[in-house]
Amino acid sequence: MGSKTILNVRFHEKIGNLIFGPPCTFGKRGCSTAFRWYSQCGGYLQCYYSDRLSQWNGQHRNVLNIKSMLNQYIASATTTTTLRNYATMNTHQPGPMPDYQVDPYRLLEDDLKDVYSYIKNALRRNTYQRDLYEIATYYFDGNGKALRPMVAILMARAMNFHMYNENSTLLPSQREVAMISEMIHTASLVHDDVIDQSDFRRGKPSVNVMWNHKQVTMAGDFILAIASMMIARLKNNDVTLVLSQVVSDLVQGEFMQLGSKETENERFAHYLTKTYRKTASLMANSIKSVALLAGADENLSELAYQYGRNLGLGFQLVDDLLDFVSNSEMMGKPTAADLKLGLATAPVLFACEKYPELNPMIMRRFQEPGDVEKAFELVHKSKGLEQTQFLAKQHCTEAMRIANQLKESPFQKGLIVTADYVLNRMK
Repeated sequence: MGSKTILNVRFHEKIGNLIFGPPCTFGKRGCSTAFRWYSQCGGYLQCYYSDRLSQWNGQHRNVLNIKSMLNQYIASATTTTTLRNYATMNTHQPGPMPDYQVDPYRLLEDDLKDVYSYIKNALRRNTYQRDLYEIATYYFDGNGKALRPMVAILMARAMNFHMYNENSTLLPSQREVAMISEMIHTASLVHDDVIDQSDFRRGKPSVNVMWNHKQVTMAGDFILAIASMMIARLKNNDVTLVLSQVVSDLVQGEFMQLGSKETENERFAHYLTKTYRKTASLMANSIKSVALLAGADENLSELAYQYGRNLGLGFQLVDDLLDFVSNSEMMGKPTAADLKLGLATAPVLFACEKYPELNPMIMRRFQEPGDVEKAFELVHKSKGLEQTQFLAKQHCTEAMRIANQLKESPFQKGLIVTADYVLNRMK
């Protein structure tokens, strides 16, 4: 089994929290830990905390030698390539995931083909103001990945198959939740573009470049308002509470992004909670909602939630990685954008281990001349990219393990393939 090592608080809070999931206070009511061995991940003890937003109590934890395993992984992953070459490589290095020969998008082709037209019709029915409609539908042009509705429908059909004797028929209410998830996501993009003053999104001028900020902000509010009306029409109190939490998390996550923390440990906890609220909460809670609409009990709805939570965290970790290794043409938006916005994401926070001169840059939000260029260089010279990729793989692997607990079906396999897609994506 290997010898146990007590990692110091600084290392454990920075890397352990990202591997194990959001912080948790042991002994707090409702908090549970699950320990699981993963031979494919080096055979270490992995901990997941369901009480995702409670405060970390700062105690030492007994875990296996994660630091040694990380270093061994990083060394093996970089012996034949430089970090600069890494920028042109597939982001999935740690090893192959199972090949299930299922394409989730083709599997759900009939379900997804009308996603954007359905949303645009919902917006059209609620306004006759031409400018408002044009701005609100600007990103519903079919050029997005539609990942959130795809995953929600996959889970809905997989859960229905699991619970009702292989009947995977999609409920109208589950389809509504899938549409609502894309609307909430897009409203957040509209607001992000105003806050960040972005120039490009999805390979075209961003919405705030095309119209003035006041109009764009109100259009984002309008999308959220219509999504809220759709939630109310579901007439399910549990689902209403779950999806309302998403909007609350998005706002709080955006506020967290405006601030920074002084110590390295606080920064990682801050980053992880912000990442959950801005990205993973929407996936986790929309997927939980379709499970609730299927009549899932507490255990099954929690399983759906944890799948979405891990997928969402893995997705954002890869997104933060791609900001350093992809080009603007591939991403459809500027690269190194987070640094230019003054944001320290996982690759930067990991790089601080080797290059503490990054700390004052983080505190001044990379505002001095040369900060962005220097930070970008130091991240590539450090192991921050590999460590970020490694942690993304842990979350995607956990999502796959959770999906494997459902009855086997094409949709259940699609959930597994989606985790692989999230890890391998290049934009």
